[in-house]
Amino acid sequence: MILDLEKFLAQERPHWEALEALLNRLDTGDRLHLDDARRMHALYERASADLARLATFAAEPESRRYLEALVARAYAEIHETRGSGRRFRFWHWFLVVFPQTFRRHARAFGVSLGISLVGTLFGIFATLVDPDSRHVTMPFGHAEITPTQRVRQEEKSREKAAVHSQHASFSGQLMTHNTQVSIGTLAFGMTWGIGTIILLFYNGVVLGAIGTDYITDGQGGFLAAWLLPHGSIELPAIFIAGQAGLVLAHTLFGRRSNLPLGRRLRAVAPDLVTLIGGVALLLVYAGIIESFLSQYHEPVVPYSLKIAFGLVELAGLVLFLTFAGRSTESNDPGTDSTAP
Repeated sequence: MILDLEKFLAQERPHWEALEALLNRLDTGDRLHLDDARRMHALYERASADLARLATFAAEPESRRYLEALVARAYAEIHETRGSGRRFRFWHWFLVVFPQTFRRHARAFGVSLGISLVGTLFGIFATLVDPDSRHVTMPFGHAEITPTQRVRQEEKSREKAAVHSQHASFSGQLMTHNTQVSIGTLAFGMTWGIGTIILLFYNGVVLGAIGTDYITDGQGGFLAAWLLPHGSIELPAIFIAGQAGLVLAHTLFGRRSNLPLGRRLRAVAPDLVTLIGGVALLLVYAGIIESFLSQYHEPVVPYSLKIAFGLVELAGLVLFLTFAGRSTESNDPGTDSTAP
């Protein structure tokens, strides 16, 4: 069979370049997911066959050398036995892998956020229609006194306790509690998502009820200054935990997959660990902010400053999750970056 060399090179070079792009991702420490790994193996086999065909021609030594080096790189990566010895690079994981994983399951995050918003609307409606429902929907003793009474107590107590409050202990308690809640939200994905949905909905009900209670009592400014500094990070972290729980539930159902359950769980496990690990770090930060800033009120800290700080945090988190790590993402159109 006579090979049309120019046509052959024009047809096959894009596949070589795609293989090289995947290998470059591995060189930067990026982790390939199941679809990308399968694609790399298929491209490696194709490049190997191309090399065998090209080796019979002496007219393209540069292309042959390029392809030989490419196939050798791919062979080394595919048959590497020291993968477990690779060093974990924390900043690469947090700044690249975590936001990439979040975007890959963006649809599940949207569902998590939507469930929480439905719960919030229910809490608002219940509080407006039946004010006495606050005794059921509001935890932490919020139903025992009016928001105005609580604001007066908080402003007075925080002004006196500003010097000797035990911030470190309180911050540690917040981190532990919030992390346990988030891990529980993920773990309840094992109930085929029912437990995760209930937790997200209930969290929304509480938020809506408390928000409505404070706003109708004329304390909306205090509420915003109290919640935004830590809540702009804490609430998205809880939604991401819900996202992880819904991803786990989707894996259990196994829709659009012929793989057995064990293989599906092994394939999604790295993403779940990445999501919940990112949530834990976000909650550590939120706990520190809640202890050292949110708990201070006027006249110690102006409410306008706290609100502005919270809005800047929220904008920064949105930009981080939206754009961080995009430079190393695969451009393969066959990969659904929003799959649950």
